[in-house]
Amino acid sequence: MRLVLASNNAKKLVELRALFGGLDVELVAQGQLGIAEADEPHATFIENALAKARAAAAASGGAAIADDSGLCVDALGGAPGVVSAHFAPLPDARPAGLDREALRRRQDAANNALLLERLRGVADRRAHFVSTLVALRSAQDPQPLVAVGRWPGEILAAPRGEGGFGYDPLMFVPDLGRSVAELDAATKNLHSHRARAAAQMVVLLREVWGL
Repeated sequence: MRLVLASNNAKKLVELRALFGGLDVELVAQGQLGIAEADEPHATFIENALAKARAAAAASGGAAIADDSGLCVDALGGAPGVVSAHFAPLPDARPAGLDREALRRRQDAANNALLLERLRGVADRRAHFVSTLVALRSAQDPQPLVAVGRWPGEILAAPRGEGGFGYDPLMFVPDLGRSVAELDAATKNLHSHRARAAAQMVVLLREVWGL
């Protein structure tokens, strides 16, 4: 079964392919099919995930899955939340020759810098990553499959590690004694918010869709 991922994030595609490895599905990024990214105007992860999955299903004419995820920091009232990917504003001008992944890295660095600025002098560093997965058989599917994973940790005072993406260098996981960016892919895929949501989704895909 082909399942269109409503994202063009290459690292997210790799993660989810590994997490769904036991299913008889072909996970394809929407960009490979020429499908544009949908708007994410909502205030909650579940609403944005549903909007993205529905748009991808409508454009592809088949099943689609979307992940809306982000970082919620207790001391910031849950921010950056659904705007995690674009927490910090960037100049409108895009440097010549900057590809998509390079632009994403630039945004990640700006987001991390703003988060550290907002938490300067704040003692409560508790936070958690959230991943909400929504799968649809079609754009009109009245029974979306929904799975939510949460991964608690603490925000470091400075980045640590070279792996991962987004806020991974700032998210310290006490149970593992490392930042998310210091974890190898196998360990991250075992413990992460996306891994927790994906484990729930695998059960749903098998039980409800019969995969």
